[in-house]
Amino acid sequence: MCGICGVIHFDNSPVAKHDLERMVKTIHHRGPDDCGVWADGNVGLGNTRLAIIDLSSAGHQPLSNEAGDAWIAFNGEIYNFKHLRDEVVRPMHRFRSHTDTETILHLFEDQGIGCLELLRGMFALAIWDGGKRELWLARDRLGKKPLYYYQDAKRFVFGSEIKTILEYLGVRRELNRDVIPLYLAYGYVPAPETIFKGIKMLRAGCWLKVKEGVVEEKEYWSPPLVGAHVHAPLRTEQEWVHALLDQLREAVRLRLISDVPLGAFLSGGLDSSAVVALMAEESATPVKTFAIGFSGEPSYDETAHARVVANHLKTEHHEFIVEPNAIDLIEKLTWHLDQPFGDSSAIPSYLVSKMARDHVTVALNGDGGDVLFAVYERFYAARLAQQYQRVPKIAHNLISGVASRLPQGTGYRDLGRRTSRFVNTARQTLPDQYLGWVGIMSEDLVERLCGHARAADHFKNYFRARADGDPVPTLLDVNMRSYLPDDLLIKADRMSMAASLEARSPFLDHVLVEFAATIPASLKLKGSVGKYILKRAFENKLPREIIYRRKHGFGVPIGKWFRTTLRDYVNEILLSTRATQRGVLRTEAVQQLVNEHLSGARDHGHALWTVMMLEVWARKFLD
Repeated sequence: MCGICGVIHFDNSPVAKHDLERMVKTIHHRGPDDCGVWADGNVGLGNTRLAIIDLSSAGHQPLSNEAGDAWIAFNGEIYNFKHLRDEVVRPMHRFRSHTDTETILHLFEDQGIGCLELLRGMFALAIWDGGKRELWLARDRLGKKPLYYYQDAKRFVFGSEIKTILEYLGVRRELNRDVIPLYLAYGYVPAPETIFKGIKMLRAGCWLKVKEGVVEEKEYWSPPLVGAHVHAPLRTEQEWVHALLDQLREAVRLRLISDVPLGAFLSGGLDSSAVVALMAEESATPVKTFAIGFSGEPSYDETAHARVVANHLKTEHHEFIVEPNAIDLIEKLTWHLDQPFGDSSAIPSYLVSKMARDHVTVALNGDGGDVLFAVYERFYAARLAQQYQRVPKIAHNLISGVASRLPQGTGYRDLGRRTSRFVNTARQTLPDQYLGWVGIMSEDLVERLCGHARAADHFKNYFRARADGDPVPTLLDVNMRSYLPDDLLIKADRMSMAASLEARSPFLDHVLVEFAATIPASLKLKGSVGKYILKRAFENKLPREIIYRRKHGFGVPIGKWFRTTLRDYVNEILLSTRATQRGVLRTEAVQQLVNEHLSGARDHGHALWTVMMLEVWARKFLD
């Protein structure tokens, strides 16, 4: 695992190594074991390395081919690189290391950018083809590893994180006001846009070529539509169970390849528990597991469930309890995230990564299982809404009136908040309905805060037409192309890399993802039971109380914190003279948001966190 960066000057002026070294220094946390830069005329590459495979100096990057006319800077892990090296790369190549990085470079020499189709893993890479004077960038299919770029008339600059681009001379720190409504609605800035004007994110499953000042981008892979595989073999339920276990077992086994200590995150939910169960089958020694909980809000704490799994699988288990003073981490995490980020679970994600890093260098996780197998209650709610739309309008108005008067607490499953959210959106179109459930703020609130809203129109772009009437396959696809790459995977990458820890996600193996798309939606969400087929697959491997307990997200009791220990903090940040004079958001709307939350009339915890992170980000990166 590493961080990469680089520059190409369109006017052919030379790239200075000291400029590259300054860029590399800003992402040292991504790879504290080694770093290097290479420059030749108007092009240069940089790398900082977290050594996982081949710990010797032979893995130093940037790395060249034998002739020295092709160079690569690579971030990620290719789990099938040994097979590619031994069976696919042409025998004429002479290897100087045992790294996946060198294998990729030789594959590129043999097959061009089409070599991406052969890679099984997570990656962001840059390859300079000196013979053709071409710079190639690429990201893995699901978007586990990030890559950003900036272009103007004089230069093209790229990096694993935005902060490394901002270090390069001539790149301005300018707020992209157009994406503020999207950020407020989603809680993140959706790719390819960023919060900085002029800086873009390369989308997942895409490559980009720079040649003679011309930038070309192309998608080489996109998530398959669930149920669209008309030639998928028909199987009995038990056959699907066995096939799924085989696929997941292989995905886990591939991710156990490492020359450094390895463990796993264990939340006590089904996904991480399933990964640990399969790891335990492959390991001769107890798996090291890491869990995190929260003080003062039992509805958010899952450590007891993680302990049940740890005892059942006899793991070497470690726990950490998050206190409200974790808010002190906000500025640090904002610096690592580069952009305002409304997902407050970034805090425990960082803390569990930091705890794990004291024991291991690689940790497997359960990321992606929820998206593949339809466990989120919003999938069931979409089916339920189809029935609710038959309710007469007069009855709906009565229900809506009652729901609006329900008090809203800060518990994980607060009835008032959940009822109001469902009723207010259930009669709308599927895109509007779904955005109302997954979004941080409503369109009305976004408009009150910043004067305009465009999230609803933007969100419709994620919806691809389907012939049948079941909303679940459509929503699985939408999650795969929006929430997964732009929220979950950004959080996982930044928070693990902030702790110099490599995180691996077996559920997001692209072969497994393609297989999961062939599983009928009726076996993913069966009645009100999400992840039905996955639960069946692990009935003999995990305690029943873990398999069939209700889904519990990796949330943070931020609403309660704002009403208690952090009450003064939220006022000081959001209603400060500094925030008011910035003029990005309307002060009176922010004041109303704070008042409604502190009074208990509404639970605006996540909305307040999202607004607060925007102000903290502005202080860190603009002021």
